[in-house]
Amino acid sequence: MSVFTFSPQVLQLEQHAIARCSDAFCRIDQVSAANTRNVLDAFHRHRVSEGHFAATTGYGLGDRGRSTLDDLFADIFGGEAGFVRIGLVSGTHAITAALFGALSPGQTLLYVTGTPYDTLHGVIGLTGTHHGSMRHYGIGYAQADPLPAGGPDIAAIQTAATDPKVGVVAIQRSRGYSTRKSLTIDEIQTVCTAVRTVNPTVPIFVDNCYGEFVEEREPLEVGADLIAGSLIKNPGGGLAPGGGYIVGRADLVEAAANAATAPGLDGEYGATLGHTRLLYQGLFLAPHTVAQALKTAVFAAAVMEELGYIADPGPLDMRTDIVQMLRFHGPDDLVRFCRGIQRGAPVDAYVTPEPGPMPGYDCPVIMAAGAFHQGSTIELSADAPLREPYCAYLQGGLTFESGKLGVLSAAQLILEG
Repeated sequence: MSVFTFSPQVLQLEQHAIARCSDAFCRIDQVSAANTRNVLDAFHRHRVSEGHFAATTGYGLGDRGRSTLDDLFADIFGGEAGFVRIGLVSGTHAITAALFGALSPGQTLLYVTGTPYDTLHGVIGLTGTHHGSMRHYGIGYAQADPLPAGGPDIAAIQTAATDPKVGVVAIQRSRGYSTRKSLTIDEIQTVCTAVRTVNPTVPIFVDNCYGEFVEEREPLEVGADLIAGSLIKNPGGGLAPGGGYIVGRADLVEAAANAATAPGLDGEYGATLGHTRLLYQGLFLAPHTVAQALKTAVFAAAVMEELGYIADPGPLDMRTDIVQMLRFHGPDDLVRFCRGIQRGAPVDAYVTPEPGPMPGYDCPVIMAAGAFHQGSTIELSADAPLREPYCAYLQGGLTFESGKLGVLSAAQLILEG
């Protein structure tokens, strides 16, 4: 008997959810088709060939595949230059390099979407006394909080951005572990325009994690100067074994490359060690893979609403990232949900997730992740800090068919109590 044998109540939930999701699925497919066309056009423009997949070792000098991949990312995301490296160990690492490259001691980093994601707190110096943090190097921090309804507070942003010490205005596209809504590309454009009216020269950075290929435009196309993200999220398409990217204005990308490697190396170093083919292929598949993750998220929202929980975004709401927030009545159902998601994984499905300490977080975190690549959040996963208001953050799903089975497994565990 299959482990995915569900009760009649769960099967009825599946039918109701699929019926509710049909219009949303149609929109997702339209965006995926447009983004796939754009990616394929870029592959053609850059004349990608078998020779680009050759491995390099050591310094990686003269790596044609790596150089073309940098250009490909820049083309697709609308930047002047790109820096794509397997040696960027996470999205946080890519963001850190981008910010350190753009900032100087004595300047201030201004986040205009409230407090950033937990793993950046140590980087900035909001928590701990880490050697090498921005605070350690005399870089200040300020933030403009979102409006009570969750959108950007334009008046507060403009006031904060007039401070002559502000060296970078930073936008976090995705909600992170917060209850605010993720920012759409239109909202990012509004923020960029507002900043430019009061501070025309300050670099605007966008943490693009979880947002790539969800809409038909990207932040660099609407006024941002620099973006960064992780290859084990959207743009790796589920195939990239690790790495990150930085794309944007050429001088800012060069500065970020120096921060990520060493001053003066200018991004000319970095062996690909045989991973280049996967990075190209993952990027090619990314728009389709993102669509699978979005369908999984929409379906999860519909199922959980049927069970009486709050889903944000709702199943029919516009999406700007792959993150689905689900608010539970308490910790027990939250834990059951994550354990159900683990049951739907292709790897380590037999493991039972338990809340525990996690570097970069100030409370126990439960993480469901049975992925082919450790920490990959374009693969089906769910994270939840064990603190009020008891929200789980679902993301990923390499195929909708498998993602749906994970969501139904979660629903089954919740109903069993």
